[in-house]
Amino acid sequence: MDMAHAVALAVLQGLTEFLPISSSAHLIVLPALADWPDQGLAFDVAVHVGTLAAVVGYFASDLWRMGRDWCRSVVSRRPVGESAMAWFIVIASIPVGLAGLAQKAALGDSLRSVLAIALANLVFAGLLWWSDASGRHARGLAEMRARDAVLVGCAQALALIPGTSRSGVTMMAGLMLGLTREAAARFSFLLAVPVIALAGILETYGALGEGVVVDWPAVAVGTLVSALCAFACIHAFLRLVARVGMLPFVLYRLVLGAGLLWFYFAR
Repeated sequence: MDMAHAVALAVLQGLTEFLPISSSAHLIVLPALADWPDQGLAFDVAVHVGTLAAVVGYFASDLWRMGRDWCRSVVSRRPVGESAMAWFIVIASIPVGLAGLAQKAALGDSLRSVLAIALANLVFAGLLWWSDASGRHARGLAEMRARDAVLVGCAQALALIPGTSRSGVTMMAGLMLGLTREAAARFSFLLAVPVIALAGILETYGALGEGVVVDWPAVAVGTLVSALCAFACIHAFLRLVARVGMLPFVLYRLVLGAGLLWFYFAR
């Protein structure tokens, strides 16, 4: 694999995984537009491991407290500290896991087309704008309830449609439920931990089953670059989202969707 391609794709994955603009869309579209060879399953696993390392590293103290309190709550059979948030993350992860298994069996990769990605970007850009403009922005994470986790989890299952954006659709759901922008973003990022881990395990299993040849230098560079870019992206987004809102990302997605439609019908 060309090292320049590896760096470009790793940067793209790191920057787009946690922004509400769809990382899967960019990783599908860039190689198609640039006429690059497929990067391979092993590289996809590597850049996902990089983004997983970034989110775990950034929220390490939060994850430690939630895990500790969850274990204590199981032993004592009552809520302890931040155990409720740990349960919310588990609850919200169930729908996407079930939907992912069903989608793989029924549709495979049939939705990974430029047209589907373009339409998903346009539709969910509009929904993201509406949720941000009409949301109350009044509730923090401490005010979340199990019902909120279920609804955000169901929304996350929509991210199996390429172009939807996992972070975008979970933030959208959080804003619709009245969460502040920062609370919606933080829950979305925390929710990424089990989702990315599960996706990485499934992709690794697929790679082993297919006997994939691994380009280790590209894998190492992709993992490191995606981790660094994702860490910087999380930090910047959490600092800026309360001030800038979702409109810049909505506009970007509208331009991207329109551009992809033009590309699809003009070729």
